[in-house]
Amino acid sequence: MFRVLVFGLFHETHCFLRGSTGLRDFEFMEGPAILNVRGESSPLGGFLEYADQQGWDVVPTLFATAVPGPMVEAEVFEHYWSRFEEIATSCLATGVDAIFAILHGAFVCSHQCDVDGEVLRRIRSLPGALSIPMFGVYDLHANYSQSMAMNADCLVGYRENPHTDARESAMRAAALLSRALSDRKRPRQVLKQVPVLLPPTATASRAQPMKRLLELARSLEKKHSSFWAMNVNAGFAYADTPDTGLSFSIVTDGDEDEAQKALNQLTELAMEHLEDCTSVLESMEQVFHRLMGMQRSGGIPGLTVLVEPSDNIGAGAPGNGTALLQAMVEYEIANGAICLWAPMAVKLLSKHQPGDVVLLEFESSGVKNNDLPLFIECKLLRLCDGLFEIEDKQSHLASMSGDHFNMGQCAIVTHRGVVIFLTSNRTPPMDLGQWRHVGLAPEKFSVLVVKAAVAHRKAYDPIAARQIWVDTPGPCSSNLKSFAYKKIRRPMFPLDDIVR
Repeated sequence: MFRVLVFGLFHETHCFLRGSTGLRDFEFMEGPAILNVRGESSPLGGFLEYADQQGWDVVPTLFATAVPGPMVEAEVFEHYWSRFEEIATSCLATGVDAIFAILHGAFVCSHQCDVDGEVLRRIRSLPGALSIPMFGVYDLHANYSQSMAMNADCLVGYRENPHTDARESAMRAAALLSRALSDRKRPRQVLKQVPVLLPPTATASRAQPMKRLLELARSLEKKHSSFWAMNVNAGFAYADTPDTGLSFSIVTDGDEDEAQKALNQLTELAMEHLEDCTSVLESMEQVFHRLMGMQRSGGIPGLTVLVEPSDNIGAGAPGNGTALLQAMVEYEIANGAICLWAPMAVKLLSKHQPGDVVLLEFESSGVKNNDLPLFIECKLLRLCDGLFEIEDKQSHLASMSGDHFNMGQCAIVTHRGVVIFLTSNRTPPMDLGQWRHVGLAPEKFSVLVVKAAVAHRKAYDPIAARQIWVDTPGPCSSNLKSFAYKKIRRPMFPLDDIVR
C-alpha cells in the first residue's frame, strides 16, 4: 500500500482589479475533512476516487481555494504555508511514498508572482520530500513557470475549456503517479514559454487556436513513447507576471532533444496562426440595434445569450457591471434577464416584503477607475437561499467547487420589464442550476446576460438560439493592449509586433 500525501492551493488571480483577496475569501479544508470530498466532481474528488481504487493510503494535509479575484494578500500564502509545513513535516517523518498536488497555475500574491512554483519549491526543501515523486493536476489557464517544471516530476493540465475534464485530468495524473510508483521511474518536465498572450475569449478548446494546438499535442503524445503527458497551457492574461502567456510542457523519461523538437513544433504552429490569437467583439450599439430589429419584426425568436467577457466572473471580475442592464432598459428589450453580484442591495432588500418597490444602488464594474454607481427603482419579487446543487457534474463550475455552490442570500427583482437576479456571493455562470434554484427558467427568457467568456458554453449552448459576445466596459476586456503590464516578459503578441 502506497502512502500518498495530498494538498491543494487554488486561485486564479487578476492583477488589474482593485481590492484584494484575503483570508476571509478562502475556504480551507484540513486533515480528514479533505477525505469527505471523495466522490465529488472536483479534481480532488477524482484523485480520491482513483486512490481508493488503487488501495492507497491517502495522507490529507491542507486545501485552500477561492473564487477568481484580485491580487491575493501576502498573509494568505504565508498562513497557508505555515500550517501546511507543520502538517506535512510530521507526515513526511512517518514515511510517505509520493506527493500529489492540486493547483491552478495562475496564483499571484502581492509578494510572490509565482505562488504555484514557490509552494512546490518549498515542499521540496522539507525533510524527505526531495527523494519522492511529486505529481499533480492544474488548470488549462496556468501561467506555467520554470519553478513548476523543475520542482515537480509530472503535472497534468486540463485539456478542455470549458473545463469538463478537470476531474478526469486529476485521475489521469494519479494514474501516471501509479505508473511511476510501480515502475520505480521518475520522469521530468520540459517547458517552452511562447510570446503569445491569449484573451480568455480565445482559449476555448474546440475553437482556434487551441483546437489545432491540442490536436497536435495529442498526436505527438501518441507518437513518442517516452512522453508521459503533453500540456497546452493557454495562460491567464490578467495575471501580470514574468510567466504569463501561452506555454507548452512535456513530461518525459526520454531524450531532452526529442522533447525540445516536439515543443518547437507546437511553438511554430502557434506562431503561424497569430491571427487566431485575438478577439474582436461586437459593440453594444450594433447588438441592440439588431435585437430591436428582431423585436419589431414579430419578436426575438428563442433565447439570445449576451456574453459579457469584460465582466467575466470566472476570470476574477466582480460580475456587477450594469452596462447591459442599462442597454436592455434603454432599448426596451422585452423579457430580458441579468444576474448581478450585489450584496448591499440584497441586504437592503432582506428588510422588505415581496411587492415592495425599493431604490437600489448598484456599484461600479470593478475596473480601476471612478465609475459612478447606478440608482434604479426595483420591485422585489422574492428572497431566496443561494445554496444550490450543481446540475452538470462535469461543468466548469464543478471543476472549481465540487457538487454544490453557495450564492449567498439572493433576491429577484424587476425593473421596467427586466428580471434582475441579485446574489450576495460572486457566482460564475457555468451551471443552469443557478437560475432554476431560485425559480427562474433561463430558456424562457428572450435575452439573458451571461458574465463569462467561454466557460458558460457547456450549459448555455443547448438552450440558446444564438449567442453574441458584446464589448462592454469592464476589467476583463479582450483588448489586452488596454492593460498596463509591468512584469510580463516582452516582446509579447499582441502587445508587441512579432516577427514570424
